[in-house]
Amino acid sequence: MGKDVAATSYTREQRQRYREKVHQDLDVFERMLTTHSFDFERQLTGMEIELNLVGDDLQPTMSNASVLESIADEDYQTELGQYNIELNVSPRPMPGHSALKLEEDLRDSLNRAEKKANEAGAQIAMIGILPTLMPEHFTTEWMSANARYAALNEAIFSARGEDIFIDIEGPGGERLAMYADSIAPESACTSVQLHLQVQPHRFADFWNAAQAISGIQMAIGANSPYFFGKELWHESRVPLFEQATDTRAIELKNQGVRPRVWFGERWITSIFDLFEENVRYFPALLPESTDEDPVAVFEAGDAPHLDELRLHNGTVYRWNRPIYDIVDGKPHLRVENRVLPAGPTIIDCMANSAFYYGVARMLADSDRPVWTRMSFDAAADNFSECCRRGIEAKVYWPGFGEVRADELTLRHLLPLANEGLAEWGVAQDVRDRYLGVIEDRCRTGQNGASWQIDCVRSLEAQGKDRASALNGMLRRYLELMHAGDPVHTWEVPS
Repeated sequence: MGKDVAATSYTREQRQRYREKVHQDLDVFERMLTTHSFDFERQLTGMEIELNLVGDDLQPTMSNASVLESIADEDYQTELGQYNIELNVSPRPMPGHSALKLEEDLRDSLNRAEKKANEAGAQIAMIGILPTLMPEHFTTEWMSANARYAALNEAIFSARGEDIFIDIEGPGGERLAMYADSIAPESACTSVQLHLQVQPHRFADFWNAAQAISGIQMAIGANSPYFFGKELWHESRVPLFEQATDTRAIELKNQGVRPRVWFGERWITSIFDLFEENVRYFPALLPESTDEDPVAVFEAGDAPHLDELRLHNGTVYRWNRPIYDIVDGKPHLRVENRVLPAGPTIIDCMANSAFYYGVARMLADSDRPVWTRMSFDAAADNFSECCRRGIEAKVYWPGFGEVRADELTLRHLLPLANEGLAEWGVAQDVRDRYLGVIEDRCRTGQNGASWQIDCVRSLEAQGKDRASALNGMLRRYLELMHAGDPVHTWEVPS
């Protein structure tokens, strides 16, 4: 959800003070990287899963307050839309069979949450974009009651000065072109976020590795082909999120001003590169300051919270975001991989995460890293192409040239993932279970997005209109999601 704020609008004096504090935080953070001890006793990973709520009619239900009250579990929190909730998974180590315990815990937690949601008149849908969501659902109250969301909405539109134009055309020719007078479309984007705790001197290697494979993650894990009734990109979440939070008027785009949701523009040599870019390029959206004196805290030998820098970082939406955090008084660093959509099933989410952690480890540890042999623009092009075409996308990869993403995964990246997970200490049967899902997904050519598209087309061929087909597809999706078998095994109704 991000850090809470108290206000929804800010004075010029508050903005000036915030800018000064952010720069002061940045200076202290630079000193910390060279002199401070960061927590790294155990290699920890974390996960967040954003979820949708629907009623018996499979339409979004604006009831997260009552659903969360029914669930009564602090691991579940609000998200931007009243039809969204988020599950936060406690950090845990990766070795041995811990992933199997995580899968079991996720299944138990979501089953319990589903039962409690049902009691509140809702169902949980774990999917990248809710396919039954339509513009009319945003004509009444839709935003969660949280000052942060209201403040973000106000700040984005104040900076932009006009309505936001959403324009996405799918590879099949369908196009969505519309104006939005709020950030409501952003709430449609529900994801799985993977956290990896890293040492300061290794951060750049792991971030570069994550950037390099983000396109492949999208190709094999896409699950968001429909928005407002249109068949768009296989992972429409990405262009939708990029456009729905764009603070730039067209003239600023033409000047080359950077977007707040972006892939980046270069490989990095330190985590400082990213925080420094955030401060240099992006004006504040939520300029709330604290009374902390970071210099005094640092010079006293303690770890400053750097609240202004962290809050600012939370309003720059990189697909791989740098995280500075403090737990029990100890600072640590994380790479937050924000690429993947939610769903389709728990085992699919686990397989996607295992693939990511394994490949990232091997790329980061390589004597001749892939980012020294591939331009950053090539990685960005891979990302865009894979979001657009999903499992059928072609990518560029050093040593392979132009190659289908599924072929590259089978021939090269899955063996790397297996070796990387072994380096993390993950048991062989765990590696076989999750990487086997990725292998079968590539061999069948079916991921969440391709199944959704095939299902809707099949229902339309039977005479259903688009709205009915989307409703029928989602009904079948939820049945299969609860059954729990991986998406590559799902049959398309004939």
